[in-house]
Amino acid sequence: MIGVFDSGLGGLSVLSAIARDLPRADLAYLADSAHVPYGSKPESYITGRVLAVGRYLADQGCRILVVACNTATAAAVHALRDAHPGLPVVGVEPGVKPAAQTTRTGRIAVLATEATARSERLARLIRDHAGTAQVHVEPCPGWATRIETLHLGDAGFADEVRAKVQSLLDRGADRIVLGCTHYAFLTPIIQPMIEGRAELIDVADAVARQTLRLAGPVALGSGRLRLFATAHPERLRAALPALGLGQLRARLHGPAQLAEV
Repeated sequence: MIGVFDSGLGGLSVLSAIARDLPRADLAYLADSAHVPYGSKPESYITGRVLAVGRYLADQGCRILVVACNTATAAAVHALRDAHPGLPVVGVEPGVKPAAQTTRTGRIAVLATEATARSERLARLIRDHAGTAQVHVEPCPGWATRIETLHLGDAGFADEVRAKVQSLLDRGADRIVLGCTHYAFLTPIIQPMIEGRAELIDVADAVARQTLRLAGPVALGSGRLRLFATAHPERLRAALPALGLGQLRARLHGPAQLAEV
């Protein structure tokens, strides 16, 4: 079984890509919804949650762990690997490298949570892979929480997203990196306004490809999906169609369960 986790709903975008590429794999998704969002919390707190959730999924029988959260990856992926030396651990990083390799204007932007924006891991990623491209990191306070509560259609929130993206376009950015897995669900708002001017860079497909490379026999199961949440598990299942992920319901094995982590 492959275990995928995030602070809440954001990692479902990664889960969907993994489910598509590994149709026979047994999957488990855990939303740490009692502690969402990670993006505004101290690194030590995030590390503690990542280690606790990783241990829970390993105890459930997961043989690959996917940290489907940029903030959690930046804060704690090394600690998680140290805690589980026998398990492959796949993290999520903002797509700075592909953005820098394809930019025409030489200017890229990263939309990120507050914790990711200030993380040394993102700074190192930019140093190592941005090359000569100018990188603007744009913190987006509160966005993950708004997505978590399924307020994507609120006019005020949509206007805030458009205003922030417009400011990045005005700076000349032609690659906009989604530095939080929650932000993938903002694509219907962002894509129409950047059409012909810029491209969105999301790494869910790259994470799915890496998971497939590491899967081996774990890829061959019954294709079941189990859902866990540390609070309100019923909301996790209900969120699937609201986020355009209704296809995952066909793989569900039982109701979403409360994870006491």
